[in-house]
Order: sequence, then C-alpha cells, then structure tokens
Amino acid sequence: MSQVREPAAPSPGLRPPAVPAALSHKDLRGDDFWRQLPAYRGLSAQEFHDHRFQSRNCVTSVAKLQEVLGDLVPASFYQDVGQGVLRSTMSLRISPYILSLIDWSHPVEDPLRIQFLPLASRWVPDHPELALDSLHEQEHSPVPGLTHRYADRALFLALDTCPVYCRFCTRSYAVGLDTPKVEKVHFGASTERWDQAFAYIASRPELEDIVVSGGDVYNLRPEHLEHIGRTLLEMDNIRRLRFATKGPAVMPQKLVGDEAWVGALLRVVERSRQLHKSVALHTHFNHPREITAITRTGLDRLAAQGIVVRNQCVLQRGVNDEPATMQLLVKRLGHVNVQPYYVFVHDMVKGVEELRTTLQQAMDLEKQVRGTTAGFNVPAFVLDTMGGGGKRDVHSYEHYDREHGIAVFTSPTVRPGAYFYYFDPVHTLAPQIQERWQDGAERAAMMRAALDEAVSRPRR
Repeated sequence: MSQVREPAAPSPGLRPPAVPAALSHKDLRGDDFWRQLPAYRGLSAQEFHDHRFQSRNCVTSVAKLQEVLGDLVPASFYQDVGQGVLRSTMSLRISPYILSLIDWSHPVEDPLRIQFLPLASRWVPDHPELALDSLHEQEHSPVPGLTHRYADRALFLALDTCPVYCRFCTRSYAVGLDTPKVEKVHFGASTERWDQAFAYIASRPELEDIVVSGGDVYNLRPEHLEHIGRTLLEMDNIRRLRFATKGPAVMPQKLVGDEAWVGALLRVVERSRQLHKSVALHTHFNHPREITAITRTGLDRLAAQGIVVRNQCVLQRGVNDEPATMQLLVKRLGHVNVQPYYVFVHDMVKGVEELRTTLQQAMDLEKQVRGTTAGFNVPAFVLDTMGGGGKRDVHSYEHYDREHGIAVFTSPTVRPGAYFYYFDPVHTLAPQIQERWQDGAERAAMMRAALDEAVSRPRR
C-alpha cells in the first residue's frame, strides 16, 4: 500500500502567491458607469464616449448640474455647491466623464468631487501668507505668457482655457473665466503673442527645454498645436518639448476619436525624431479611479507611436493622501504606460486650504510609496516654493519648524543666496499656535525665528 506524501515545503526564497489586492491596479472600469446619472441613462457607449459629446456637455453651472443629477443628491447639496462656487477662484466646468465617475451616494467625501466641485460647508480660511500668484510666475515673465525661471527651460502658456477647471489650479490668476473672487490676467490663443514668445526663446541660446502649457493644450486647435510644436523644434537651441494636458484624466475620449488633434501631435513627435529631439506629453492624474478602460484605449494609441507620457500629481487631503491610494495610483499609471514623474505638495492656492497637507505628511507618504514598483516608475515628491524658488525635494529643507508649520528652503541654482518659505495649513496646528498666526506681529516673529534658524545652520 503506497504512502500518502505530505506536500513539499516551499523554498525559503519563494514568495507566496499574490493576493488579489496586489493586482487591483489592472482592474480598469469598463462598465456603463454613466448610466447612474439620470441625464445620461439612455446613452450608448458610442454616444457617451464621443469626444464631441464630452466637450459640448460639460457642466458649467449649478443649474446644469441639477439637470444632470436630478434627485440623486438633496437640494442642500446644490445650495452648498452654489455657495462654494461664489467663493471659488475658478469657474465651474466638469466633463460628463468625471461626473459619471463620482460616487453620488457619498459625494461629500468623494475624491473626484473634491477636486472639481467646491462646497462652502468644507471651506477653510486661506493661510495668512497666501498670495494669488504664490509661485511668482508673472515676476519671471519677460514677455506675456512666458515664464523663464530655470536657466535652460521655460514655461510657455499658449492659452488660458482648459477642457475642465480644477478648483486647485495654481494659475487661478489667469486660467478660465473671471469669477466673483478673481479678475484674471488673460493669455488667449494669439499668434501675435506667440510670436513674441518665439522671438524671446530663439534669442536665448541657454534655453533647451520648453513646457507648452496654459491652460491646457487639449484646447488648442490641431493646426495651432502643430504650429507651436514645429516652430519650437526648428530652433537650433531647443532639444526638448513637453506638452502639458490634464485631458487624458478628464476627457480621454479625445485621444480615441479626435483624429485631427492626435494627428497633429503625432506629426510633431515624428518631426522631433527626424531632428533627433524629444517630445513628451505630461498629464495629470490624481486618483486611480480616473483611469478606466477608455483611458487605456486612448493611451494605448500614444504608446503604439512610442510617445512618452508622464504624470504630475498634486497631493490633496481626502483625494490621495493615504498610502494605499497613492500606491494604487502609481501602479495603475505604470499599467497604462504613464510614467509617474512628480507628486507636488499642494501649492498655496486661494480658496482650497482644506485640500492642503503638511510637509511632514508628504515626506511620510513618500516613504510608503518608495519601493511600490521599479524606481523609474516611482514619482519624486517635490514642493514648488513660494516666491519663485522653483521645485525642491520635500526632504531638502534647511529648517522645518513643525510646531509652527514653517519650512524654509534654499534654491542654489535658481536664486543663489535666497530663502523661501512653505507653510503648513494653520488649521492643522495646535489651537494656541493658530491664534498666533492671526496676529501680524506674532506671525512675523515666528517666520523670522524660522529664517534665523535656517540661516544659522550649516549647509547640508
């Protein structure tokens, strides 16, 4: 009679089988998710995923929002949004795609709602040291719509409109329509203004890298996209172009169906290869739920042509400040051939103080994300310093006073000898410290003490 053998013990070096959660980044939503909304309930996939439908049916008012949602949310929610819009620096514009991905059974806590629909009930007072153009982009603007801060690269604002408007936009001083809170500095799509920028760029041989942004290049007409790309590539000094767009995250249907726009982009990329230069698309996903099956279809089209796509994410409270969420986002981006490039600590932006985290939270999160996947697909966690010091690694501060929420940075290659502040949200500090921040003299004393500490420490 044969003996029953026990199964062999696994080798000590053999990893256990992956649990389903470890593969969740591959689970991209491909159902008819838009049918949860009354206004879209009767639409076929072909109708809903038509890029023209998406663009023409963006929600731009509370009344339109109510037409789309009906009684999915109570009247008090619409009132809350209406009051929030009055306080916002950005006008309302949300695509049907994004609206359909929001969990309307819990809209207040939903990470997509948080980014696009302001609620007055969640409003937190702005930081006392906040300014509208906190990064001083206009201060480093030699011609309208061009920022030249770093020696070898510049930011070219080609236009001032976007397919949707994010509540937390760094360029709320210029992007979108005027609001009750802000009269904008406008940079419309103008060939005359572009020619001024081209002339300046061509006159500066140290410039090699241009970020074409706005606004959003998704809103450029195909011929304008191609004109800007080809004009810059033909300059001897320019080696790299980056087209910046949030479009793949909020309206991926354009990558699938807008042959003219995608064709213009492909021709610019092909010309860059002929000239042995590079063109990349930089996009902006903040939450893994923004990536669906239609997103992959659009991005696959770019991948098939060898186009490099990188992601720049903004760290936001309630959106992506939990390790599991950021880890899933990083993995899912890699799965659809998007390289996670940056995670920005939230800029000092008016009207969205409830979205900001502390610098310490950003550093803690970076530790949790590091090692999630291959190093080249792990984003750098950075902070764009107030006052124009540029991007700095979150760990590179000269001094960080956590008690009073004040960090001091230097930026030797951008502004040698200068010091730059970043401030944690006041409402995250102890009550007695919050009181000190409301007193002008006390505020100045706290900032002076932090600066003195930074100046007195030896350089690391």
